[in-house]
Amino acid sequence: MQHTELMAWRKNLRRELLARRQALTQEELHALRIRMDQHLLYGFPGLAKGVLAFCWPIQNEYDPRHLVRILRERGTTAALPVVIAPKAPLVFREWHPGVEMALGKLDIPYPAASAELVPDTVLLPMNGFDAQGYRLGYGGGFFDRTLEALKDRRPLVIGVTFETGAIETIHPQPWDMPVDYVVTERGVYGRENGQGDSGKLEFLGMPREQRTELSSPVCYAADIAPGYFGEGPAGS
Repeated sequence: MQHTELMAWRKNLRRELLARRQALTQEELHALRIRMDQHLLYGFPGLAKGVLAFCWPIQNEYDPRHLVRILRERGTTAALPVVIAPKAPLVFREWHPGVEMALGKLDIPYPAASAELVPDTVLLPMNGFDAQGYRLGYGGGFFDRTLEALKDRRPLVIGVTFETGAIETIHPQPWDMPVDYVVTERGVYGRENGQGDSGKLEFLGMPREQRTELSSPVCYAADIAPGYFGEGPAGS
């Protein structure tokens, strides 16, 4: 497939996957988010330490902010990505409730002036993921460039999305960077060869500790106090 054909194919696929996700109701999104939060809490206990980068959710993406709240209470330092310039790697700045925020591309909030951090783990939203762990994003290539720039201290990358995003292949190119794990409402997927550019994504199942507990929501329940996340460009 030629480059122009590939880009057109990915654009159409992205549109289709976004339409699937945006068709989900708020009740469905809430239920899916609860399951994914639990998979992440039980499957990745190391998230409760170090620097965790996440993305502010848009267009019915999995909302990691509830999980981040719990992890911050357990000792995690949270960070958000910031676009510095077109075609440049992202930087990550510390985020916590009340930090000064600004609005960036697609009106996505980001920390305006907090400390820059290097993440130990990234929760990376995906429009789609394929059988080798490659991600279909929004087409800007920011995360691929960022992971390449961090190759000497590459964070663990956990793709987060719903099962509606599962596809056979994105026809990966040399610049595409696979994730290490994928978490959906179904459970956890991992790359059989670990980090690297080759390997197959295998379904690892549901983290053992929660197999008899999935009917119970995690302790923070459904609602967060209004303003906790710093809604709006100026925070709260």
